[in-house]
Amino acid sequence: MRLGFVLPHIGPWAGPDALAQVASRAEELGFDSVWTTERLLFPLEPSAPYPVADGVIPEVYKTTLDALDSLTFVAGQTSRINLGVSVLNLPWYNPPLLARRLTTIDVLSKGRLRVGFGIGWSPEEYKAVGSAWNVRGKRFAEALQALKTIWTTDPVEFHGEFFDIPRSVIGPKPVQKPHPPIYMAAYTPPALERVARDSNGWNPVGIPPAAVAQMFEGIKETARQAGRDPSELELVMRANVELTDSALGDDRGPFCGTTEQIAADIAATKGIGATQLFFDPSFDPAVRSLDDYVGRMELCASLAK
Repeated sequence: MRLGFVLPHIGPWAGPDALAQVASRAEELGFDSVWTTERLLFPLEPSAPYPVADGVIPEVYKTTLDALDSLTFVAGQTSRINLGVSVLNLPWYNPPLLARRLTTIDVLSKGRLRVGFGIGWSPEEYKAVGSAWNVRGKRFAEALQALKTIWTTDPVEFHGEFFDIPRSVIGPKPVQKPHPPIYMAAYTPPALERVARDSNGWNPVGIPPAAVAQMFEGIKETARQAGRDPSELELVMRANVELTDSALGDDRGPFCGTTEQIAADIAATKGIGATQLFFDPSFDPAVRSLDDYVGRMELCASLAK
């Protein structure tokens, strides 16, 4: 099981020095990948609760550097480590423009890009970008099809309900063939079907490993029915780590608790056959500085040995 870590591009410490320091230290520690996430704004009057147990939006989201620009910066600070985003809210984006940005990162990093896509949860963010909330699933599916067309054909031509690309040459193509690995954060039945049909893997968060294993078996069965080899699907899990001094009860969230409890979750994730596990300490109340952030990275590396 490969290991990754989320870059400090959200929160009060976000900046070039923090990005460079964490990316460099991640390479030194032997991590396979570093990741960014996407948040556009911090709604002061949200119409929907944050999708966690308490429904509260984390304060760190008030300061967020762009997910892709942060990866581009880090690509120039590193030589080996893979660069992932978990996840871009695909219905917000124009496919030709997004394809160019993602391809640029893959080219400049010499094939180190990993791409996660989702549909988001905040109606306020959809309103801010001018994308209709009620057709986000259809827009996601069409945008993904358009992206793959851009990446794998020349000349490119695409005509859909939302996007229209005239017959054109669009280059360069990504270094990775046929395109960078695509992972999806998905939980509803239609979204899980898209994982099975159209992605390279599933990228869940906030679900205990045992439940992940059960859901992933369903994804693989859907892939099999669609004529795909289910063994080709990767399970890329995200762990929002929260360290406590005292053990939490049975109702604790995954990767929350003492070092022993977090180590047990890491072992369980490895046990269900996850391809990769990457850690995010951004929401831990005890992480109050960049030094704390780096300390969590070093701790996670030691717990996963």
